[in-house]
Amino acid sequence: MNLPNKLTLGRIFAIPFFIFFLTYNFFDNPNISRIIAAGLFIAASITDFLDGHIARSRNLITDFGKFMDPLADKFLILGAMFAICFSGYVFDYHAVGFTTTVSVDVIKHLFYWTAIVVVFRELAVTSMRLVVVKASGAVIAASSLGKIKTVTQIIATSAVMLEPVIFPFCHGWITLISTAAMLFFTVLSGVNYIKSYWKFIDTNK
Repeated sequence: MNLPNKLTLGRIFAIPFFIFFLTYNFFDNPNISRIIAAGLFIAASITDFLDGHIARSRNLITDFGKFMDPLADKFLILGAMFAICFSGYVFDYHAVGFTTTVSVDVIKHLFYWTAIVVVFRELAVTSMRLVVVKASGAVIAASSLGKIKTVTQIIATSAVMLEPVIFPFCHGWITLISTAAMLFFTVLSGVNYIKSYWKFIDTNK
């Protein structure tokens, strides 16, 4: 149980806590729940970058890490998105006096449908990875587009939680633009993965 694996487990351990605070508001001011959930989410996201870097730089790559790290990443992003979509207070901007120049319904629906696209993309890429491993024994490494996709997902998810607190003067535009960027790179990276490794799919079998 080396340091990278401990960071991965720490990320998994933090997930139910920020989901809990994202889903339920226990304070008179909903911004407190936002800040707690966002703090846990961002801290967990930082470990996502740290564990892989430490594992590669110190030659601490293990089978446990290869299995748990991508799984923890998916739990992190999907868990946060599902909690936001289900939450009764995250998009209730009026409760904290946050006024938007963008329709709240537009932001909410864009985030909801983007979350669905993220789920479909992850299922498609995971299935493609399994096919490639079975066909050639090769493991699909994370591409630059895949890394950009992850960054946009973290930024957009954080923006939904923190814009009303930190950037109220932006009136919802940070959340809208970052969510649109997340949608774009999620689709682009998914198409790129499938296009690059489609040759391993034998349509005659």
